[in-house]
Amino acid sequence: MPKDTIWALEPHTGVKHDLLKRYLAAWFAIMNKHNKRVVFMDGFAGPGAYESGEPGSPIIALTTFLDHSYSASMTDTEYVFVFNEQDNLRHASLADLLEQERVRRGGWPENLRIVVENQNFRDVAEGILTGLGSKSLAPTFAFLDPFGYKDIPMSLIKRLMSYSRSELFVYLDINSLTRFATAGNVDEHFTALYGTDEFKDAPRDGAPGRKEFLHDLYARQLRSECGFEYVQSFEMVGANNKTINYMFFCTSNLLGLDKMKSVMWKSAPAGNYQFIDRLADQEVLFQDEVDVAPLRTELLRVFAGQSVSVDSLEDYVTARTPFVKSHVRRTLVPLQKEGLISSPNQRKRGTFPTGTIVGFPGEPTSLPERTTRPVFK
Repeated sequence: MPKDTIWALEPHTGVKHDLLKRYLAAWFAIMNKHNKRVVFMDGFAGPGAYESGEPGSPIIALTTFLDHSYSASMTDTEYVFVFNEQDNLRHASLADLLEQERVRRGGWPENLRIVVENQNFRDVAEGILTGLGSKSLAPTFAFLDPFGYKDIPMSLIKRLMSYSRSELFVYLDINSLTRFATAGNVDEHFTALYGTDEFKDAPRDGAPGRKEFLHDLYARQLRSECGFEYVQSFEMVGANNKTINYMFFCTSNLLGLDKMKSVMWKSAPAGNYQFIDRLADQEVLFQDEVDVAPLRTELLRVFAGQSVSVDSLEDYVTARTPFVKSHVRRTLVPLQKEGLISSPNQRKRGTFPTGTIVGFPGEPTSLPERTTRPVFK
């Protein structure tokens, strides 16, 4: 098969797929509790496998659902998988792999529906939206991982993700953006990508802050234009130590944000939301030793002079810091041992169950602005 149909799996792609798999394992089960129908959409599905047989994103998503440990309790919800691949040879490869999987399993479960498209993603999305008419789309997790930057205009994402419980995991080709954002020859495509022409205000090519400007503008547009309350990015760095792309996770649900950030911490134990290809085969030392010192400083500063519930602390940490919910208690325990916090309703010292009130010393301060990139270095 031609190299442009099936290719080798790169380390950062493997990490991207791991993020997807781990998160979907949680998402499938969570969405089952509240919805009769949910949709997983892979807009640029590829051939379904890589050169050495590793599964591609559509197969990963499908098998994560089919092999889910809660599958027996998920039968009341219809799960719709929409796989789209425009290239004819890749589409044929994907369709063949899906058929092999169906035969191997003796058919699909009754609550599973698979739609395989062979179109430009924009046409598929427009077809879905047109077919809905005045109805709203079911809760959707959209995985949009195109080649380049031309096929995912902000206006289309906004319409496709209009349902309040929908979530997005989207690729940003930052390498191309930093090269061409102020060149003037692809402005039409960049304006569609961002939903604004403010990318033209980026620092000149080679100047400090250019990449960060383009990253932050995209995150801001995902929030302001598409209505996502929370946007968290993950940086993929090539073997040459240059950023290849960012993956942006977008949601309006704190639980979803915490789940994805927790998954990202597993792939980037330093808490910098970054993966570097050249370190792919090296063992990361002290993976379980999370440095919560910056979080300790943050909580003491932000909540000085206040008494707040541990639930509020967890929400703050999830929404406004690089840390996750599980880091809160491991921060509070040593603070209490040192006598730096108190609790009027704590039943057992050193434990902080839901509803526990935590008192912080000092004078009250104001909350900082929310960030989409790690606060702490």
